[in-house]
Amino acid sequence: MFLTTKGRYSVMVMVDIATQCSMAPITALSIAARQNIDSAYLEQILAKLKAIGLVKAFRGPGGGYKLSKPSKDILLSDIMVAAEEGFKMTRCNNSESKKCTGGESLCATHHLWLQLEQYIEHFLQSVTLEDVCNTMPDSPDATN
Repeated sequence: MFLTTKGRYSVMVMVDIATQCSMAPITALSIAARQNIDSAYLEQILAKLKAIGLVKAFRGPGGGYKLSKPSKDILLSDIMVAAEEGFKMTRCNNSESKKCTGGESLCATHHLWLQLEQYIEHFLQSVTLEDVCNTMPDSPDATN
């Protein structure tokens, strides 16, 4: 299991928008420069975040991106869904299945990996974008 750049960058982009956005929308070019993300790749990420309703896009002079709702209402799991990031640990096609892919029964470590999937899912559903922003090193509320 690896967290892909799409998932990591999606969280980075959302944190950037949350921390940089005052009244004016944040441009994709400024996000790309601050986060060192290729502009074309960033546009793909922003399109996914917009499609699921996590950001709003504003066109024209002064345009850019803003969060569509307060950061306290955005879960990391929402961002991972937008990024199409999965954390499947088992070989099974269906976690309710009685067979692992290619086998007649569950693999020896099936329950271990399924439990890890559940821990990751629970963690991502319990952390908000605001939580991440507040634990950044230069955040006034950051703890060491």
